[in-house]
Amino acid sequence: MDWFTAPDYWLSRLVLQRALAAVYLVAFLTAALQFRALLGERGMLPVPRFLARVPFKRAPSLFHAHYSDRFFAACAWAGCAVSAALLAGADSEVPLWGSILLWLVPWALYLSIVNVGQTWYAFGWESLLLETGFLAAFLGNDEVAPPVVVLFLLRWILFRVEFGAGLIKLRGDTCWRELTCLYYHHETQPMPGPLSRFFHHLPKPVHRAEVAANHLTQLVVPVLLFTPQPVASAAAALMIVTQLWLVLSGNFAWLNWITIVLALSALRLPGTAPSVPPAPLWYEVVVLAVGALLLVLSYQPVRNMISRRQIMNRSFDPLHLVNTYGAFGSVSRVRYEVVVEGTLDDTPGEDSDWREYEFKGKPGDPRRRPRQYAPYHLRLDWLMWFAALSPAYAGDWFGGLVERLLENDRDTLRLLRRSPFPPDTPPRHVRARLFRYRYTTRQEKRETGAYWERTYVREYLPPTRLAAV
Repeated sequence: MDWFTAPDYWLSRLVLQRALAAVYLVAFLTAALQFRALLGERGMLPVPRFLARVPFKRAPSLFHAHYSDRFFAACAWAGCAVSAALLAGADSEVPLWGSILLWLVPWALYLSIVNVGQTWYAFGWESLLLETGFLAAFLGNDEVAPPVVVLFLLRWILFRVEFGAGLIKLRGDTCWRELTCLYYHHETQPMPGPLSRFFHHLPKPVHRAEVAANHLTQLVVPVLLFTPQPVASAAAALMIVTQLWLVLSGNFAWLNWITIVLALSALRLPGTAPSVPPAPLWYEVVVLAVGALLLVLSYQPVRNMISRRQIMNRSFDPLHLVNTYGAFGSVSRVRYEVVVEGTLDDTPGEDSDWREYEFKGKPGDPRRRPRQYAPYHLRLDWLMWFAALSPAYAGDWFGGLVERLLENDRDTLRLLRRSPFPPDTPPRHVRARLFRYRYTTRQEKRETGAYWERTYVREYLPPTRLAAV
């Protein structure tokens, strides 16, 4: 079938595949380095406990067959190895069928992790990586030109990501319709980056222009992805620029980068396409069957997207093949942070020597400048933002965090930037307090050197110690 492939997109496919492999690598590295404290046998939300109550049918995962921390680590590091091999071009060194199978390996491994990841993995970029990774497995390799069906389905994912996010903003917080949300967002977003304070202090007319541009990019430009070239490429390029703006203004894990990967499916990069034979019949049949399946599975996400009761970031099938997306339907006006402290005193009081734990990414010490971590994802830091919004968001894991700090648990302390206690001297008590944070003004920054000003609000968790044995 002459229409089946698009030789002009061979370079776009190459860049897309290498970029996707890089995102996979970051995702698996994040899992390998953080899982023991979060999900391990002695973690805050242990995988074995989850597997005991959730059947395979609801959460397909290799770990239903066997779980141990060593096996989880092996799967995560295997994912790193396969992703690195794909980044280096291993899919071009095997037959077409081998390329498909090779790309399905990181998808299956990451699906196994996400489906047991519980609260730590309950974010849209997890499903987005899985949906993109599954479909991209059928893009082919050097033996065949990129199939049109897969390219358009990748654009279909991008359309749902952007258009769904745009709709949820219009239906959500009034500040999106009033163009004022960015008066607050750069200050109150989950994990600010090194330039977030600069963005926050931009003039209000600029913030209003940012919101207006966001509406244009999310509600109008996505439609142009399905138009002829060069309009589709221009639409994709505008989306990439918007995502890079978001990369500069905050830490959103790999959400922005996987969105850029999807935009490459519509961006026709210049270059001479190599001469390749027509696609084999079996490949055409497989791609068309996958395309038909994904279109059928799109029914529920589309129904959700057009509903007045639209919900964000939900998967409608246990394999995460087609999902619904959206972000920041509401924007916080005030930033709160949970500050965790410990003391060696047997009888703690306000005059005790309370020492603050320092997290890697979330605001703590007002004088410490936020750092850039994305696309690497600090899962504990991200959930601490939700804990500050309401204790209900942290009900299933915050107690486990406190318990492990009282034990000076090595794996948990590795998630932090610094513990105030020596490894052989755990605190006797740990407490948590809620503070209101705001960016300092330019004058305050010059006078104090602080990036943040914080004000005590209330006790979050009273002094707690390990139960006597």
